[in-house]
Amino acid sequence: MTRLIVGPFNRVEGDLELTLDLSEGRVEAARVATTLYRGFEQILVGRPAADALTIAPRICGICSLSQSIAAAAALRVLTDVRPPRNGELAANIAHAAENIADHLTHFYLFFMPDFARDFYAGASWFPEVAARFKAVSGAAALEVLPARARLLHVMGLIAGKWPHSMAIQPGGVTRSLDLGEKMRLIAVLGEFRAFAERVLFAAPLEKIAALETPDDLAERAQCRGDFAAFLRIAANLRLEMLGRLALPLISFGAYAQGGSHLFARGLFDPRVGAGASALATGSIAEHVAFSFLRDSSLDPAQAVTAPDMNKPGAYSWAKAPRLSGAPAETGAVARQAVREDALVRALLAQAGGTNVLVRIVARMVEIARLTLAAEGWARELKLDEAFYETPPALVEGCGAGMTEAARGALGHWMSVEKGVIQRYQIVAPTTWNFSPRDAQGVPGPLEQALVGVEVGSSGAKAPAIQHVVRSFDPCMVCTAH
Repeated sequence: MTRLIVGPFNRVEGDLELTLDLSEGRVEAARVATTLYRGFEQILVGRPAADALTIAPRICGICSLSQSIAAAAALRVLTDVRPPRNGELAANIAHAAENIADHLTHFYLFFMPDFARDFYAGASWFPEVAARFKAVSGAAALEVLPARARLLHVMGLIAGKWPHSMAIQPGGVTRSLDLGEKMRLIAVLGEFRAFAERVLFAAPLEKIAALETPDDLAERAQCRGDFAAFLRIAANLRLEMLGRLALPLISFGAYAQGGSHLFARGLFDPRVGAGASALATGSIAEHVAFSFLRDSSLDPAQAVTAPDMNKPGAYSWAKAPRLSGAPAETGAVARQAVREDALVRALLAQAGGTNVLVRIVARMVEIARLTLAAEGWARELKLDEAFYETPPALVEGCGAGMTEAARGALGHWMSVEKGVIQRYQIVAPTTWNFSPRDAQGVPGPLEQALVGVEVGSSGAKAPAIQHVVRSFDPCMVCTAH
């Protein structure tokens, strides 16, 4: 057996290192290490409760608004305030814009450049893909970056700035839109739709959102557009066989629609294949047996995050979240599976679980669905009605705020006494997916997905390793908060 250290990774937000045990050119075991401690959960303790709305978004410059949504949701539980419909709609639009931008960045700048590496120079598709997606010099970036920047103008209209906006509050959003701003919002979303339909999909968004079967996907691969280019590569390299995983898929729910969500909260188990079931959030626990953290309560609502960098056996600053004692995968694939998307469910059934192909397909389908939804929300805004409800003064209590960042289930648990934060715990999407082993020694999702991956003689440079890791779209700074 050979032990291999892979890292630090480029094109990953934060610091990531893998330890791989190889046997006969394949990964026999993996350990995933988050190598940076940041301490946001400790920073928040002892501060006024409302400070969470200022500090939590600064956990990350990529999913900043998602952190705002979760913090505001936790405070909403404590104050029992209900935002007006305009407040929900405006928050949904800004949240969708951030998550679409994240999916776009991941696809074009983080994931696809790996197929432009010299390793694939002999493939028939390589010249076209290298010209389009090669890091720095690829032509796609010249189209994608302006489209992404224009999309983020949504933040300026609704949230004032991005990242680290203060506009998202328990009672809604702090800024009301006038008619001119509503029209600009609709125009920005229309411009992004035009880009997505011309460049990414080469098809109407409605057609992408309506894909239902693997045959539909194979037919789409014969079309133009960057999504189709990925599908052709995936078929050639059989990416449905890479990074396979059969774990429960969880979604915390996102984009409020009155008393429900556009993407529902729930659990889908691809091993069972039945419909989605309710998610028992009370069964969430965080293990630290292999983390550089002191032992504490497994319950996020009661836990204290305290570092122990000399802890024997520890190898990561990430905790190990578990649902009913078992690992779970989260992300766009989980959201679409829980919402009973026909295409994602069919791909999961075909492969017996998740893999590199279905994780990317779920993100692309989600771009189409979120853009369509955001256009509808923008038109639904009623400018003569309130965007914000003032909450009552906060004294004490416990609350959990849950939402979906681009990368998956995000939860904030807070405890407040006399208006001051006593405990604050964050379970981020990449903490779920990139967790170390738990108290029973069970590997986390990525650690399991890497087992069996063939590296051959390429060792640390094997692109298959990169494909599997990036298929989860890691954000390591959120992982260790």
